[in-house]
Amino acid sequence: MSYQRPKGTADILPGQSELWQRVEAQARAVLERYRYREVRTPLFENQEVFTRSSGETSDIVTKEMYNFEDKGGRMMALRPEGTAGVVRAYVENKLFGPEFAKPYKVYYMGSMFRYERPQSGRQREFHQIGVEAFGADSPALDAEVIALATDLLAAFGAKSLRVALNSLGDPESRAAYHQALIDYLTPYKDQLSEDSKVRLVKNPLRVLDSKDKGDQAIVADAPKILDYLTPSAQAHFDTVKQLLEDLGIDYVVDADMVRGLDYYNHTIFEVMSNDPVFGGGYTTIIGGGRYNGLVEELGGPETPGIGFGMGIERLMLLMQDQVVEPTLPAYIVTISDDAVAPATRLAHAIRQQGFAVDLDYLGRKTKAQFKSANKANAQLVMTLGETELADGTVAIKNMATGTQQTVPQADILKDFKAVYEAMMEEAK
Repeated sequence: MSYQRPKGTADILPGQSELWQRVEAQARAVLERYRYREVRTPLFENQEVFTRSSGETSDIVTKEMYNFEDKGGRMMALRPEGTAGVVRAYVENKLFGPEFAKPYKVYYMGSMFRYERPQSGRQREFHQIGVEAFGADSPALDAEVIALATDLLAAFGAKSLRVALNSLGDPESRAAYHQALIDYLTPYKDQLSEDSKVRLVKNPLRVLDSKDKGDQAIVADAPKILDYLTPSAQAHFDTVKQLLEDLGIDYVVDADMVRGLDYYNHTIFEVMSNDPVFGGGYTTIIGGGRYNGLVEELGGPETPGIGFGMGIERLMLLMQDQVVEPTLPAYIVTISDDAVAPATRLAHAIRQQGFAVDLDYLGRKTKAQFKSANKANAQLVMTLGETELADGTVAIKNMATGTQQTVPQADILKDFKAVYEAMMEEAK
């Protein structure tokens, strides 16, 4: 019987994995310039971590979350997004204490899980890089986080970017807008989708995020949140916009954007690309915003927060033409069975000195071994034949220039770096 990977998942094979490693390394370099440090949280949490944070009427909770009951009868869930688990860790480990610098900045990388229809750039197991910053309510931090998002995508060569902003205001703004939406939507109640009928009662803001075409037509003329911002919420949003202008970051205000999770308030944003690989139109690669109140919702003290998540699969679509061709410093060719043992000793010594090396384990002829060296992009090929075994030497060929030297095996065992650098310098 043969088996296939689960629908909506992918095998990341050698050749692809190097590109993923490059993305992760480049991301770490940018994130560390902004003073973010890595946090790693469990792949699954108590289900309530996500229902309390994402909102019981969100698509994630109602349709997409992978839930299961463990052997202790506890309801658990695979993480559908990164923020809730990081907030839980922030609260549980008391990272809000006075001994920790504010804002407390962390980033994460890893798998997320949502049960939805697989499509290009969207899988049931997908991967995100995200950031969270706790403890500062300053609009300057909002602007910095958005600048970080654009810097991340620029580091990967992304072009044709669009930054969209909106504000969901403070609790007073939301309360006024909540009532305005109910007043507007109630006459259309019978025309709404079944999901939106429930949302109208529990959280009318979710109706604005409906994917149903009929709902979308109804909400097209709905009131806009920006018309209900309190003076302080408006001042916060105005400052964010001015700071982005000062940074030279172009943006558009999208008054219809609400994001898909209930915990957002004040500044929300998306960074999109209309690169042709997405098939036309703008596709969101990074989305995030401010979530003051979420730390309290998960049992912590009053603590403002802001962050974003970046979809790696979508980013990979932008980088699909990039090829990673790893080079191999050395490949050892053995002419006879007697050469296998000394070749193994040389390989072990070279690896212990911090260099990669490979050799033949299939007993192939010399020509086939040289072909393997070429395929592996070996820079140096080290040959052990009868003469070399008798003399305690190794013949080293620079594959780029064709030049060859005979070097004592003792020199390689002692200092391969010096031998390698001398051979590569000669190639210049």
